[in-house]
Amino acid sequence: MRILVLHSCVDATARPDELDTLAVADAVCDALRQNGHSVTRAAFVPEQLDAKLGDCDLVFNLVESVDGQDELCAMIPALLEKRGVPFTGASAAAIQITSDKPASKRILRAVGISTPDWYEGPNWVGLDGSRRYIVKSATADASLGLDDSAVVIGSGVGARAEVCRRRFGGRWFAEAFVDGREFNIALIEDQSAVKVLPLAEMRFVDWDDRRPRIVGYGAKWHTEDPAFRATERHFGCENLEPELSASLHMIANRCWEIFGLSGYGRIDLRLDSCGEPYVLELNCNPCLSPEAGFAAAAHQAGFDYCQLIDNIVRAAIP
Repeated sequence: MRILVLHSCVDATARPDELDTLAVADAVCDALRQNGHSVTRAAFVPEQLDAKLGDCDLVFNLVESVDGQDELCAMIPALLEKRGVPFTGASAAAIQITSDKPASKRILRAVGISTPDWYEGPNWVGLDGSRRYIVKSATADASLGLDDSAVVIGSGVGARAEVCRRRFGGRWFAEAFVDGREFNIALIEDQSAVKVLPLAEMRFVDWDDRRPRIVGYGAKWHTEDPAFRATERHFGCENLEPELSASLHMIANRCWEIFGLSGYGRIDLRLDSCGEPYVLELNCNPCLSPEAGFAAAAHQAGFDYCQLIDNIVRAAIP
């Protein structure tokens, strides 16, 4: 097929997570060519979209933000749906709702899926001044704004949220901090059915106990940060803890169905001190770097990188 790989428009001064979009686009292009497709690549610029589409058969959507705003990422599938152009990944509606974390948590809570309590400014009604919270962006991914100072006692939530708003812009909310095991669950469409890939647990190895156990921005993007080396991905839950695995599989499948996901996606959870799983957030557009977690889970399932990309393409073909 003739495939257009569409990615976010970023420049050389962008943050590491934004620059990674370009590296992922390179990797996806290479895999598509190895799979026999004719490939072009372009940054998403709204007024140039029709010219870039040309006579392509399919768009491989890697756009994570528009003008640096993650909350606009649903614009791309919306424009492609309007034009009747097939594209990879989730629909505009699914991306829109899952990109708004408090909104998606309301849906999770409404359908009976456990998610940590959360509170929103400016009044922070119901916040417990003595409880621990993690202050997070309502719309941004890639652990933006997450560092040790993101975990605060309730009385410090407002100040932390204001610091982040001034530095990064956008909306910020407070989520009750679940200090337990963390799992990233990758899902992919395979022959018209959703498949849960092997469960990845993020472990904090030789961790400095003075630091909160979070996979923050430094752990993901700064190789010099001790957390980069101290956060390790482990597989094997299915064999070692079959009951837990079955529970997480059920939750992941329910989330896929409830939010109308398609193509591929990731669900992040944590277990509390009693082993109860809590969904933190859903990601319709997880990183597809060959070194990232989604590709690692696919590898555990027997997919090499080219096969992973081929699966994503095949799921998008009408």
